[in-house]
Amino acid sequence: MIRQLTIIGVGLIGGSLARALKQVGHVGEVVGCSRNQAHLQDAQKLGVIDRFTTDIGAAVQGADVVLLAVPLGAMEDCFRAMVGHLGPDTVVTDAGSAKASVVAAAQTAFGTLPAGFVPGHPIAGTEQSGVQASFAELYRNRRVILTPLASSSPAALEAVRNMWQATGAFVDEMGVEHHDEVLAATSHLPHLLAYGLVDTLVSMDESEEIFRFAAGGFRDFTRIAASDAVVWRDICLANQTALLAVLERYRADLEKLTELVRRGDGEALAALFTRAKAARGRFVDQLEK
Repeated sequence: MIRQLTIIGVGLIGGSLARALKQVGHVGEVVGCSRNQAHLQDAQKLGVIDRFTTDIGAAVQGADVVLLAVPLGAMEDCFRAMVGHLGPDTVVTDAGSAKASVVAAAQTAFGTLPAGFVPGHPIAGTEQSGVQASFAELYRNRRVILTPLASSSPAALEAVRNMWQATGAFVDEMGVEHHDEVLAATSHLPHLLAYGLVDTLVSMDESEEIFRFAAGGFRDFTRIAASDAVVWRDICLANQTALLAVLERYRADLEKLTELVRRGDGEALAALFTRAKAARGRFVDQLEK
């Protein structure tokens, strides 16, 4: 059990973690911290946190575990604010979507990476944001990736693993670079495409008519374009190298697809659609197991 969990950035991700851990009795006290006191007051009224402060140094004092659930661009400043306030056994983890940038931010802020630092990334979320959107079941049967470092202590890794498993999540481990490559393809690229498609359509002369007659497929594909713009700006910049590589791959494949349509090659199009449908079916089957 975590006696004191400090969450820096009490929104959908941090708030859902607090709700889930409280639901199963895996945490004693939850301390919230952010720059916005009104948001923290809302979180306390909702019962997500027990007390709060806008001072990161004060928030992490006495904490067994600290979770950073802030945009990637804010990570370094948050780490800096912790220096001199963490206990010798305090475990620090995060929920950032690009791990190399988080590790670099911690290295810059701390100088030497703490043994209690275990980077992590819950592969869960919705297009909604804010603590009001949080719910205890967000992580149930979802995956959380931990990217422990050579400096991470076994005890810290076990504490973070136990915390996420208590929410009902499946926990995996992989290297930092591999994580960023995988997430560039499976998460970052789809979000970029969704934002790009909406932006393309809204710039067309017939945009009002296009959106008026948009069907369920358009809504499903572009749902994630309702996600927080600042969060996704930071992700694209932080994971630039891996994202550019998969973007170039996608652009080449899109050019091939464009040529199939231009040639009217129905046989090749059907073969591509069949392959894609089968691949998606296998993916869905894996998720449901």
